[in-house]
Amino acid sequence: MREDTRTLVFAAVVCVTCSLLLSGAAAGLRGLQEANEAFDVKRNIVKAFGIDISAMERPEIESSYETHISEDKTEDGQPIFMWTEDGSEKPSKYAFPISGKGLWSVLYGYLSLNADLETIAGISFYKHGETPGLGAEIEKAWFQTQFAGKKLYADGQPTEFKVTKPGYASGDTAVDGISGATITGKGVQSLVQKDAAAYAEYFKSIKGN
Repeated sequence: MREDTRTLVFAAVVCVTCSLLLSGAAAGLRGLQEANEAFDVKRNIVKAFGIDISAMERPEIESSYETHISEDKTEDGQPIFMWTEDGSEKPSKYAFPISGKGLWSVLYGYLSLNADLETIAGISFYKHGETPGLGAEIEKAWFQTQFAGKKLYADGQPTEFKVTKPGYASGDTAVDGISGATITGKGVQSLVQKDAAAYAEYFKSIKGN
């Protein structure tokens, strides 16, 4: 075999081998990535139920999810998550997905209600593309903890929930927005109002039972 032919064959073998290795690595990493994404959703659902997960390891969070959380659908097919305390047969909290447009991206998260089906137990955002230090503050504790105890429903109807200018929130249906991120704040306000309206009939029906 001529020298130039051997060089070409060697190069082809190296290319094929590298391609196979890269394909295998990509497939393995894709599985790991999907598992991490699924865990991140579970982590944020647990967090949305008002659970402090800051000191919890992954196995503990997964155990909490499997032990306390069940998933169902409303009559019109919308997902609903229920938190049940140990030893109880009746859910004590309900959570539902929230999503809507921010400044640069669609914001995805979860919001939960206490047993009265009126006050917010917690909120979390697990996916967005907002600006770090500005709109991305929606994922920070200082922003999310404001929602706990606020009124999402009154007499079965959604409240006029507001995300105000920083320092202007008052009453039980408003939270402070983020400095320099007015559009993101308005997006959060809009998606909370939109999804609260979408689930209003469901909560009204189970509250009457």
